[in-house]
Amino acid sequence: MGGGELYSRFKNGVSENLKNPWQNLQKNLNHSISNSKIGKYFKLTARKTCFTTELRAATATFLTMAYIITVNATILADSGGTCSVSDCTPPPPPPPHSNQPAVGFEPDCRFKPNAGYEACLSKTKNDLIAATVWSAMIGSLAMGGLANLPLAVAPGWDPTPTWLTTWLGFTGIRAKLARLIPRSVRLACAAGIGLFIAFVGLQSHQGVGLVGPDPDTLVTLAACTSKDIVTGVCTGGIMQSPTFWLGFVGFLITCYGLMKDVKGSMIYGIVFVTLMSWIRHTSVTVFPDTPDGDSKYRYFRKVVDFHKIESTLGAISFTGFNTGEVWVAVFTLLYVDLLATTGTLYTLAELGGFIDEKGDFEGEYLAYMVDAGTSIVGSTLGVSPVATYVESSAGIREGGRTGLTAIIVGFYFFLSIFFIPLFSSVPPWAIGPSLVMVGVMMMKVIKDIDWNDIKEGVPAFVTILLMPLTYSISNGIIGGIGMYVALSLYDYGIWLFKWLIKMKKMVSREQNQVSATVAADRIVEIL
Repeated sequence: MGGGELYSRFKNGVSENLKNPWQNLQKNLNHSISNSKIGKYFKLTARKTCFTTELRAATATFLTMAYIITVNATILADSGGTCSVSDCTPPPPPPPHSNQPAVGFEPDCRFKPNAGYEACLSKTKNDLIAATVWSAMIGSLAMGGLANLPLAVAPGWDPTPTWLTTWLGFTGIRAKLARLIPRSVRLACAAGIGLFIAFVGLQSHQGVGLVGPDPDTLVTLAACTSKDIVTGVCTGGIMQSPTFWLGFVGFLITCYGLMKDVKGSMIYGIVFVTLMSWIRHTSVTVFPDTPDGDSKYRYFRKVVDFHKIESTLGAISFTGFNTGEVWVAVFTLLYVDLLATTGTLYTLAELGGFIDEKGDFEGEYLAYMVDAGTSIVGSTLGVSPVATYVESSAGIREGGRTGLTAIIVGFYFFLSIFFIPLFSSVPPWAIGPSLVMVGVMMMKVIKDIDWNDIKEGVPAFVTILLMPLTYSISNGIIGGIGMYVALSLYDYGIWLFKWLIKMKKMVSREQNQVSATVAADRIVEIL
């Protein structure tokens, strides 16, 4: 081998190494982690994934569901939380020499502008934000570490009693109930949830605002520049909302990235829209020039802030459980939660390819246990029960296949405890496009439904239709199962009729045999 050839090989090798230093580093990192104890525990090689893929999936999942940090706290704080009339600022006392009696707390001070009550609500909301983050962190870490599934967990908006769901998880009843759901309905759940998520992403509170309320048609085209404060109906500038068009640009970024198979495309869309929305004094800013916008901007500029939970921690009450109405509500909500949560778990497992031929998936029992058990943690901290989030489908789409995705999501929630000012400032029009894209990806399962069989197709269609239109996953599942049972009544009736005819023939045959035996005995006696 000549010196020129050696120099040529050396030059090409150095050039290649300098050209792809990141790829080499990434490859070595993935190889090291996959062969380590961590990689073997999470079965990275067996599930055909690697650390950087799990990291990317976790980032997509977290950014997609980061809205829950403030949205859940806002919804719960609207109920008043632990604030009461006693937290209201009392009216000023009468003049010293007047004959007017002193006025105490007004019962309706909670529904009027009141400095004391609003201060209590603000403190409660901050407590709920911190409680939401802690619950999501603990739940996601448990789901990843115990069940080894790429499913993120966070507080939801379901008031189902946690001790019942936990008991059902321990006894395995939830898994058995899940297998009773017809296959067509289970498949339709994915498409229905996809439409539900997309519908949420198109609204203004948690999305781009493309659709809005209408007094005549319920919903209509929106993306308007002005709307009624009370009803939310557009009053002008339809399809002229700057934030909608910015969100649309983010949606195109995500679509172009997915078209070219660019890893992390959903993250890029969210980050781009968020950065553009953080610029003040623009038509797309999340910090408008209003007192509320100024307050949000001051909080945003803190960047790092740690809040201690005070008012909601341990605020648990069992009053009212001695009445029958409470127990009726408990079991009604339990039934609804079982269907909704079980349907979500099975849908995500189906999307990730975890379901086997028997309808089971690895880590199923522990997933139900984590889903139910961490609700106790959430309730103790003062938030609603913890549930598996359908936004996990964003991470599954990015390639997440192991519990390492959920572990990293939990780590992101841990970091967000200190960076709540930043994460709470992600605008809804940055999240909406990713939710719509998740809906697009979840529609592919409808090809596996046998639409030529009316008994399978109609329940599936009812399931898909009811979820977005009734704004409830459980309503769709209940409607689909109910339709399947109703259409099966004909088959059950035919089976029952044939069974009765068969039993009648058997009875008649037995009677004939008995009659023949009696007649033969009499003949023998006569002879």
